[in-house]
Amino acid sequence: MTLAHRAELEPLLAARWPAHEPPEQTLSDPWFANLYLFRAVHDWRLLRGPLPAVSGRCYDGARILLPLFDLRQASTPSLRALLQGHDAFGPLSEAQAARLDADRFVLQSARDEADYLYPAEHFLHYRGTALNKKRNLVRQLHAAHRVETVPYSETLAGEARQVLAGWMAAKAKQPGETDDAACEEALALAGTLGLQGFLFRVAERPVGFVLAQAIAPGVAVMRFAKGLDAFKGIYPHMFQHACRATPGLRWLNFEQDLGLPNFRRTKLSYKPAALLAKVRVTLR
Repeated sequence: MTLAHRAELEPLLAARWPAHEPPEQTLSDPWFANLYLFRAVHDWRLLRGPLPAVSGRCYDGARILLPLFDLRQASTPSLRALLQGHDAFGPLSEAQAARLDADRFVLQSARDEADYLYPAEHFLHYRGTALNKKRNLVRQLHAAHRVETVPYSETLAGEARQVLAGWMAAKAKQPGETDDAACEEALALAGTLGLQGFLFRVAERPVGFVLAQAIAPGVAVMRFAKGLDAFKGIYPHMFQHACRATPGLRWLNFEQDLGLPNFRRTKLSYKPAALLAKVRVTLR
């Protein structure tokens, strides 16, 4: 997977999401920016041919084929041949999977891989008892600090890397133990990859950044969000600002939690409206 694949892959990936499907059900994974940034982790490779697909490896080690065609339109023998050396096709959304013939296909999904979906309204106001703690954290941050916000551009990559380094130090993470390599590349290639976001400063010191990607009308996925925990409330503030500053944003996707307890607690604390299953498909 290289940047040269972008022009070829992006139209094929976008075509997988018909206009009649609810945009908020769009999954976070099968987009070029994500495939490219995590190409080393997943060993993504483009397979050209009559039935084009992207081959790779999931976090659980399973070999997967992301189909760039409609599975329903291919014969079972041709699909079986294509699947050689792989464990399943996917990920498909539940809506995509529901259209498959149950006599031909077997469907499976895992909780750890599900995307977290939130109404942008959650972050705009943090209304209600369930989000009261987030609202109070934002108030505490504003009471203690004046937060300056600037739209992210690649010229700010140096400041954002300072935040990333501080975040890793606070988490006691070494290079390669988290998503730092992909994040650094995203900071350097944000414009090329269609990522937009903001850098946050306190007293001219960078304290946080977010990078998001629009994946459907009114829907964005939060690709990277890093903040310095010393500035309590920085995360709910960053998410709030991103939603307020993005016209027409109705839904925010926080991707999966990978089964990691800290990720799960944090993502659940923002009260998702839904968990979007990522379906793997095998043949009967």
